[in-house]
Amino acid sequence: MRRMFGFLIGIFAGGLVGGVLALLLAPESGEQLRGQLRDRGQVFMNDIRHSADSRRIELRNRLDSLRAPREM
Repeated sequence: MRRMFGFLIGIFAGGLVGGVLALLLAPESGEQLRGQLRDRGQVFMNDIRHSADSRRIELRNRLDSLRAPREM
C-alpha cells in the first residue's frame, strides 16, 4: 500500500513539475498561450455541442419512429 501511495505522489509531483516547466519554457508569452488555449477550448466545446445536437436529433427521430403506430 505504501509503495502505491508513493508511486501516486511521484506521478502527481512529476506532473506538477512538468507543467510548471512547460509554462516557463513555452515559446510564447503567457497571454498568447492562454488565448490559444481558450480558443482551442471553445472550438472543442462547439464540436461537442454540435455532435450532441446531431445525436439528439437522431435519437429523437428514432424514438418518434418507434412511437408511431405500426401499419399492418
